[in-house]
Amino acid sequence: MRGLKDVLLVCPSAWDKAQIPASGNLRGKGYRLRFVADEAEDYPSTFDALSFIDATVRELRERSVDGVTSSSDYPGCIVAAAIARELGLPGAAPETVLTCSHKYYSRVAQREAAPQATPAFAIIDPDTPRKNPPGLSFPLFVKPVKSWFSILAEKIDSLEELQTFAARPDVKAHLLEFVGPFNRLLARYTDFCYSGSHLIAEEILSGDQVTVEGFSFGGEVEIAGIVDSVMFPGTKSFQRFDYPSSLPEGVQRRMGDVARRVIAHVGLDNSLFNVEMFYDRATDRIGIIEINPRMCGQFADMLESVNGTNTYEILLGLATGERPAMKRMQGRYKVAASFPLRVFRDMRVRRVPAPEDIERVKREFPVTIVKMHYAEGQRLSDVPDNSDGPSYRYGVVNMAGDDLRSMLAEFEEVRRRLNWVLEDVDG
Repeated sequence: MRGLKDVLLVCPSAWDKAQIPASGNLRGKGYRLRFVADEAEDYPSTFDALSFIDATVRELRERSVDGVTSSSDYPGCIVAAAIARELGLPGAAPETVLTCSHKYYSRVAQREAAPQATPAFAIIDPDTPRKNPPGLSFPLFVKPVKSWFSILAEKIDSLEELQTFAARPDVKAHLLEFVGPFNRLLARYTDFCYSGSHLIAEEILSGDQVTVEGFSFGGEVEIAGIVDSVMFPGTKSFQRFDYPSSLPEGVQRRMGDVARRVIAHVGLDNSLFNVEMFYDRATDRIGIIEINPRMCGQFADMLESVNGTNTYEILLGLATGERPAMKRMQGRYKVAASFPLRVFRDMRVRRVPAPEDIERVKREFPVTIVKMHYAEGQRLSDVPDNSDGPSYRYGVVNMAGDDLRSMLAEFEEVRRRLNWVLEDVDG
């Protein structure tokens, strides 16, 4: 029997802490995990990424590990790649991870590899937005070249509105403070002309939104699955995520081909990835939203339920140099979904599910994870990260089923039994 493999998990996310203990597939796999830099997932702007990389490399030269990895978007996957490079461990090249993470340079690579799927785009200096972005016309989509959870990504209708957006205090603070560690990482590992303190303007995409999840190993790119993003009607707020996708098989194959071309072209290797895309049924066009050089922790149990392979298995295998053994459609269930629980106004949490409530629904229904984002008494606006602008997310339920219709019915019963209680805020 092989010995345990030691893996350093950098910047562990809330999904790491929920998914890894919940996965039956990961038990007995022979990995010993150590979580480090927990604070960086929640407070990236104050995290000294370069000092952490240097100190961790010094420590691990004295006490070796078998792998260093992360599922965290920022700064985790960048930092893990840098540490692995310094120690000669398996992992993606840090400059490639940074290329994917910088929305402008990622678009440049996408345009070279898959021009038909890449929207028109232009870099914007936020200090001098005095003319229309070249090659674009209003309305357009504007966002920082480095952000997360679609923060500060907005539809802009005119040059005057763009100038107002660039001058907003929250935008200026983001482009100075939030991207500080990102800019220092760029300076060490790339020769990019544009720092993270820029905006990008893009052609507006629309259609059915999906996430193409996959991995690359030894120069080969594989698709693990495609997850549908279902929005609340008339909004851009996620109602649930469904696996497998309901899009036609031919469209899914084309999406997989686009993802393979782009990931291979950018050179992202020995890494998980997810590529967000739109499919416009009216024009039959596939459009890339963005590339994330990491797994999506929220979907790990969904792929395990349906495929039979949890994406954390792939993450740990890649970190230790093992070729992932990916199963497809060999899981216990036919469908799985993640349900973000939302309301569209600020409220106060009066009751959250008790531990016995959660254990009971897990016994009686194929519920894999129940996450709570608030304690009793908290106001939803107390945690800005749980808001996408118009709505607040107060919890998440992940579950599986034999078909979509029956799973949706069971979810409604699960939500009733968990019995979150929210009340209007006075005034």
